[in-house]
Amino acid sequence: MKIKICGITNPADALLCEQLGADAIGFVFYQGSKRHIMPDEAAEIVKQLNPFTIKVGVFVDENPVLINEIVRTVGLNMVQLHGGETPEDISLMNVPAIKSFRVDNNFDFSVLEHYSDSLILLDSFDKEEFGGTGKTFNWSIIPENVKSKIILAGGINSGNIEDVFHKVKPKAIDVSSSLEEFPGKKSKEKVIQFFNKINSIRRNYADNDEFKFTP
Repeated sequence: MKIKICGITNPADALLCEQLGADAIGFVFYQGSKRHIMPDEAAEIVKQLNPFTIKVGVFVDENPVLINEIVRTVGLNMVQLHGGETPEDISLMNVPAIKSFRVDNNFDFSVLEHYSDSLILLDSFDKEEFGGTGKTFNWSIIPENVKSKIILAGGINSGNIEDVFHKVKPKAIDVSSSLEEFPGKKSKEKVIQFFNKINSIRRNYADNDEFKFTP
């Protein structure tokens, strides 16, 4: 199970997460987010990271031309799209895409079939926020044939990560607000505790299907 830490806004948090075992680091370029970062600031952080760490840019209904420009200037490996982006929009991306969906009890999972060329992220539904709410959703409604293919987000923390592994077994998880002191600043203690838990799980349970951050 691979780990993406999102909402990174400063080098210290990025380097700490990378050092402890994060497979991917996420930068939010949506201006309406509490964790928004400017492309030039993200580019400076990327320069300090290991080239094998995946760098992901998060966008919401942004112009594909601008997204591709930010991908190039920052040095991103993937984009994560949290708005109403269509498969046609995603086809315009110059790097692989993660398409995010906000899930409530009425979510129609058949829509995922239209995004077969993207990785799928399932997050908690919120009327006002596009992510980073710290809330979980009802994981039991995820179809069994979908669970092993997704990136799971929404309220994942040290207290429920065992349940994530045993009950959902996603390809990867995406964590942000549960590791923060406040929006945009990670708590060193929470991050260390979380990765200690993750590394314990990784030692005890071998993944049968290696997750790769490519469609």
